[in-house]
Amino acid sequence: MSANNQKSHNDEFTVRAVIAGAVIAAVMGASYPYIVLKLGFGPNVSVVAAFFGFLALGFIFKDFNQRENNIIQTAGTSASSTAFMCVLLAAFDFLQATPGLNFHFVITPFQAFVWLTTGGLLGVLLAVPLRRLFIIEQKLPYADGIAAAETIIALDARSPEAKRTSKVLGIGALASGAVMVAQSKFLEWIPEVLSFGARGATMAVGVAWSLLSVGSGMLVGLRICISMLIGTIVAWVIAPEVLSHYGIILEFKRIAVLRWVMWPATGILISAGLTAVALQWRSLVDTFRSFSFKRLDSSEFPIAWVVIGSLITGVALIIVQSTIFGTPAWMTVIAILCSIPLMIAGLRVLGETNWGPISALSNMMQGVFGFIAPGHIMGNMISSGTTGIIATESEGLIQDYKTGDMLGSSPKYMTYAQLMGVPIGAAAVSYMYPVLKNAYGIGGDNGLSSPISQKWASFAELLSKGASALPHGAITALIVGAVLGLVLTLLEKTRWKNWVPSGTGIGIGMLVPGMYIVTMFLGGVLAWIWTAKKPKQAGAYLAPLASGLIAGEAIIAVILSLLIFAGVLA
Repeated sequence: MSANNQKSHNDEFTVRAVIAGAVIAAVMGASYPYIVLKLGFGPNVSVVAAFFGFLALGFIFKDFNQRENNIIQTAGTSASSTAFMCVLLAAFDFLQATPGLNFHFVITPFQAFVWLTTGGLLGVLLAVPLRRLFIIEQKLPYADGIAAAETIIALDARSPEAKRTSKVLGIGALASGAVMVAQSKFLEWIPEVLSFGARGATMAVGVAWSLLSVGSGMLVGLRICISMLIGTIVAWVIAPEVLSHYGIILEFKRIAVLRWVMWPATGILISAGLTAVALQWRSLVDTFRSFSFKRLDSSEFPIAWVVIGSLITGVALIIVQSTIFGTPAWMTVIAILCSIPLMIAGLRVLGETNWGPISALSNMMQGVFGFIAPGHIMGNMISSGTTGIIATESEGLIQDYKTGDMLGSSPKYMTYAQLMGVPIGAAAVSYMYPVLKNAYGIGGDNGLSSPISQKWASFAELLSKGASALPHGAITALIVGAVLGLVLTLLEKTRWKNWVPSGTGIGIGMLVPGMYIVTMFLGGVLAWIWTAKKPKQAGAYLAPLASGLIAGEAIIAVILSLLIFAGVLA
């Protein structure tokens, strides 16, 4: 047993760590929706939360330790995981805006809070027994969990290098926030985008003056950035000309093109995600064979609490979804039961590939309920949402467990922090989402595009109305995209994997406005050059600088949104 594991945990779940964790969870939960809705995916923010924890307490208390910071980052990660479900709130808005669908349900912030809290707590509890299987016995890497642990260890050193690292994150956040302020309605010193000609302006292709996008590209890596750029070129440079030439679109507008290209993009994303899950079938079988409650150490987080808590939150979720959404109890029960094996499969894929297939698993659940309850669009959305909530919470918890395993943290206290972060994140996203929507808009050329939400809503529309509701050729494009996603994912398992573009990256690039993808590509190039020229320096400062660039714009966006909501800014 390591020295860290031998230490008492009395210095871990302290009052100051809990208070700081709750505050940072609120900040992360409020700022994360802007990132997700703008970029189309949710970058891991464990490292950002860890830096915030150090900035909050590390410079104040000399006895601030690694395990306290881990409690803080765990709460922050939990809140962000819950806030990721802003994609489903946006999907409701996309369905309301769909002509002829007659979907008029509007979820209130309080209803969203109750629903996300109930489902999120259930997701955390269901994932607790998998810690020993995935972390202790099978020792899956969970790269983001390792990165968070290494960051916390480096910050705890209190060396000049650790202080320089924190300064780099702070500089990145200030620079990103300053650019965001300069773009605001209050100043408007910097334009939002430099378009590539008149056609680029129409299709939202250019360079966005967004350091958040630069930072995201730096973390994602050049291969994924190139893949997304390929998707952008195909969807927003080539496709409009082809679709217009053959009369498939009658007006050269981005929204008209999006209604067609979203279908091949959806095919690629779903096929690539499910193929990645299918390729892990042997490991999945081994997982079920080795799973046993008898092998769990109840002294860490009592299994009795897991069982009782899961039953209570499961029943509560049945009541909540029946009361708020009118979803029959049997639908919720089936959704929960189906979510468990899908969660296990998703955690396996996440551990081995560092990619969480939340979207693909939710789309699979949509397909299941499209077969079980055809035409029941609300039941389809809510049942797939159940899978999404459980999957995202389980991914956040299992990566935190990996971090805690490296630091010698108590799984019990980490679970407490996760459970604490869920309602905080649920409250933050439920009340922040309407503010962001009113300030920036959802969808359209210049709003928060949320491609995941568009895909979620479009798939529900397809399952409810059939092929007659789709643009000409959309089904064929969906099939072609699915085949492409399958082929690319299979090729990633060959010796040519380093030269094969990511199917997921291409799909995202086809949905996210091109101005953000081009800017992310530039960030990926900068990171690649930096790493090639000065690998040691990049290894020390690339991640904190990128994290600061992401956090700065997101936090300022929240502040500006609140000022607009309060009428301070027009």
